[in-house]
Amino acid sequence: MAKSIDVSDLNIYYGNFLAVEGVNMTIKARQVTAFIGPSGCGKSTVLRTLNRMHEVIPGARVEGKVVVDGQSLYDPTVDPVAVRRQIGMVFQRPNPFPTMSIYDNVLAGNKLNAKRMKRAEADDIVESSLKGANLWNEVKDRLDRPGMGLSGGQQQRLCIARAIAVRPQVLLMDEPCSALDPISTAAIEDLIHELKSEYTIVIVTHNMQQAARVSDETGFFNLKATGEPGHLVEFNPTKKMFSNPDNEATEAYISGRFG
Repeated sequence: MAKSIDVSDLNIYYGNFLAVEGVNMTIKARQVTAFIGPSGCGKSTVLRTLNRMHEVIPGARVEGKVVVDGQSLYDPTVDPVAVRRQIGMVFQRPNPFPTMSIYDNVLAGNKLNAKRMKRAEADDIVESSLKGANLWNEVKDRLDRPGMGLSGGQQQRLCIARAIAVRPQVLLMDEPCSALDPISTAAIEDLIHELKSEYTIVIVTHNMQQAARVSDETGFFNLKATGEPGHLVEFNPTKKMFSNPDNEATEAYISGRFG
């Protein structure tokens, strides 16, 4: 079941440095939400707080609330590993496990969660996940080959298959197309559009056209000045954001006057 995410009064720190300040927003279920803004304004940092990846960095911490389906992710009783199972992540550069076959790459998360599976169940998960990532027809005859032998765009779809194999509710994507060619980018964008019927998707992108094409809602992040914390300037339906934004800074960024 896809879930919505409520973020309230979120402050994100690296040690004593306040990197992002005062973020409030609701990310709707079964929609694509894009985070846009200039480099260094905290888009990826906010994304990583949504599945507790931020705190993997030494000294990193979060104040405020991130609530998924009524459960506060930062409650002391909540296991961060369970959060990351529920909220999957696809990174900027495709990162298949180099020593593993395509088949084993897809199942890596399930094995990590210590699930013992019969071969037939494993086969089903591999096939449905690769179909879900629009990769099955391209790789079904070479599942035992290394994942690293695929093209960049195929590797990224393999990473998406790996993320959805554990049946998460939310998919986070940190600039998933920035290392890809235009044809692969179009394939990933089509895939995002298909996946949102089952998942809540949050994507960080530097590409304005991509945000306009793939997202239902957009959050624009910015910095007041170098060394100041990033903040959420505006959060609105994408169509409104790109045609009639509430904030002058949003319009200046989207029209290419800065950033």
